[in-house]
Amino acid sequence: MASRNPNEALSVFDIFKIGVGPSSSHTLGPWRAALRFLDGLRTQNRLRDVTKVQVLLYGSLAKTGKGHGTDVAVILGLLGEDPVTFPVEDIYPTLARITEEHQMQLGKDVEVVFDPVADVVFLMNESLPFHPNALTFLATFGNGETLAETFYSIGGGFVVKEGEDAGKKGGPELPFPIADAEDLLHWCIKTGLPVSEIVAENEAAWRPEAQTRQGVWQIWETMRDCIYRGCHTEGILPGGLDVVRRAAGLAKKLISGKSYTDFDTWAAAIRSGGSGFKYTLDWVSAFALAVNEENASFSRVVTAPTNGAAGVIPAVLLYYIIFNDGYKEDAILRFLYNASEIGSIFKKGATISAAMGGCQAEIGVSSAMAASALTECLGGSVRQCLMAAEIAMEHHLGLTCDPVAGLVQVPCIERNTMGAIKAITAAQLALQSNPDNARVSLDNVVETMWETALDMNAKYKETAEGGLAVHIPLGLKEC
Repeated sequence: MASRNPNEALSVFDIFKIGVGPSSSHTLGPWRAALRFLDGLRTQNRLRDVTKVQVLLYGSLAKTGKGHGTDVAVILGLLGEDPVTFPVEDIYPTLARITEEHQMQLGKDVEVVFDPVADVVFLMNESLPFHPNALTFLATFGNGETLAETFYSIGGGFVVKEGEDAGKKGGPELPFPIADAEDLLHWCIKTGLPVSEIVAENEAAWRPEAQTRQGVWQIWETMRDCIYRGCHTEGILPGGLDVVRRAAGLAKKLISGKSYTDFDTWAAAIRSGGSGFKYTLDWVSAFALAVNEENASFSRVVTAPTNGAAGVIPAVLLYYIIFNDGYKEDAILRFLYNASEIGSIFKKGATISAAMGGCQAEIGVSSAMAASALTECLGGSVRQCLMAAEIAMEHHLGLTCDPVAGLVQVPCIERNTMGAIKAITAAQLALQSNPDNARVSLDNVVETMWETALDMNAKYKETAEGGLAVHIPLGLKEC
């Protein structure tokens, strides 16, 4: 079974990835695995020799793959499409064409016979030991030879090829190497820098500062556009559960007829409504709902640190921007830098994969990330940031992943609202507390989360075999 690796070197762009919903481990990861498979064929100069390709899905990828769109993702990956830029409105037409013609352009270069129904195989009762999210690509060549390569989608869009070290990552020597929260605190105390600036210094070892800022700003723009789109799109979510989108209706009610023309004027209209508790709470819920309704619709989102938890950080960030006068580039970048480091600590010390740790690894981690980031942006100390992250995760410990019908909808969408509100509450508690009096450290809670993940029954780890997933009458419709 895959384990944590405290020496893994992670960038802000490892934690935040632009991609397509509904799942980072079941959609984005398999998509990226397919792209890596293509890269391997090209490196070996064998791509043009391929006559047939198949994909075998194991474990959690098989059990909830249909609901998470894993089959769609691997097909788009085999086409050589980029999840960052591929037009989401073309997903279903592309799949329909391949299904009808039984052919695909492998890597945009080689036409091969491919039947999505027969050539994406869901092995429901087979699992591989390294990680529950496993998939194997089989290629047949013109001379009759075959090639099989297995990959593991280990959470948050991260992919590991069988036989490679999951924690071995190339890159520069960082000025401030961080394995855990104690390391982070050490560097912050030694330098006098806040968490966000420690992150910025480490990022400078990978690339020029301007390039990092531009990339992180693009992360924010994608989050912003996702919230705005989700707050203005009504209808029924795909998948057959007939889940009604709620963000748009809630946003329309809250805006109370105020006029606006774009995101900026919309944000100003929201701000003009005041900052009463109920009003603010409703807007935070609308922001989180909007992102994860978009995620459930195969729309473009930011993995933060996963797709299933993609709504928490954008919702808390937009709360900060609108209700705390945080619409400044440096403040937004500071928020995302800080959040990314907390996410990295959880990935190194535990997991961000629901298939490994349940929903505590997704909503819990995203809530901790948002809590720490908000605390820094509201003027909190480094110790208060770590305290906020600890509080947020402490109250998500043991949270199971039990998606009804294997879809990232029930209870996943509403859980993002809960994670966002808990993050804000955790930040406020930390800001009003003396961390010297805290009895639980962030590293304590990371360790506890990992032990809880190991102890958790497998049916509560994104298999749709336990919890709500087996107690809700489905009555699924074709969609």
